[in-house]
Amino acid sequence: MAKKKANKTEEQFAAVEETLTRTEQWVENNQKQLSTFVFGVVAVIALYLAYDKFYVQTVNQEAQEELFVAVEYFEKDSFNLALNGVNDNLGLLDIIDDYGSTEAGNLAYYYAGISYLNLGDNESAIDFLSDFSSDDDIVSSICYGSLGDAYMNIDEKSDAINYWTKAAFNSENKFTSPIYLKRAAMALEEDENFDKAVEYYTIIKTKYSTSDEARDIEKYITRAELRK
Repeated sequence: MAKKKANKTEEQFAAVEETLTRTEQWVENNQKQLSTFVFGVVAVIALYLAYDKFYVQTVNQEAQEELFVAVEYFEKDSFNLALNGVNDNLGLLDIIDDYGSTEAGNLAYYYAGISYLNLGDNESAIDFLSDFSSDDDIVSSICYGSLGDAYMNIDEKSDAINYWTKAAFNSENKFTSPIYLKRAAMALEEDENFDKAVEYYTIIKTKYSTSDEARDIEKYITRAELRK
């Protein structure tokens, strides 16, 4: 029995050795191709790192400097100047054209969308806000909520409700959630979806009781209940 086991072990070692020999032979036969492949991968990585360091980061820095000036006009409610620029300073639209693929360019979409919303150009607001993306829960919630505002302004109530609901639950916080829950609930009442409206009003009452929206929320709950 021991002899059979020993023979089996020797056969396994022999098989492994044969496999390694074949692998070594393959490597030897393809040495040049392998070296070319490895050096090619290294070259691609090196090019990417150089591109990121010397081009992307530089361009993003330029975009951020231009965006800083445009945002100053935005914060002063000078939305036309923010959008179109003044003197030698680029506006948000120019920043999007020149630096749209950078982080600053992405933020320019947000500021442009909010600017158009304030100027009453809801279609443009929707276009620019739809192209903005953010990992920040609060900022993305405001973006969704602003899309809801724009859709409501053009009487697209269903889209408005969807975006306000998305904004309310995207980041459940005491700052933005009760605002968009109430807007969605009021629109739901207009749509005669009273059960869902009561549900949203009740969330404000129980979960965001210290918010401004909760101060007279009982009145809204009662009204929606009576209209069922």
